[in-house]
Amino acid sequence: MAYNKSDLVAKISQKSGLTKAQAEAAVNAFRDVFIEAMKNGEGLKLTGLLSAERVKRAARTGRNPRTGETIEIPATYGVRISAGSLLKKAVSE
Repeated sequence: MAYNKSDLVAKISQKSGLTKAQAEAAVNAFRDVFIEAMKNGEGLKLTGLLSAERVKRAARTGRNPRTGETIEIPATYGVRISAGSLLKKAVSE
């Protein structure tokens, strides 16, 4: 089961002793910093947990699955997220 935002806020509140309002403010701040870093082309690294970087996807030719028509897909950006050593170790146990 995946955590949604309210589940995450509740868990952070419980583990940190913050109020739910303070925990939600922290989650929102992290979200904003993460988005800002990706928009600016910067990376984000939480040592041992994860690293994220903005990557450019080249333009390419694709196919419309409904019609079979060939289409041109423009260049775009995506995010590559890699698990850090602590996260890898935690999920393998």
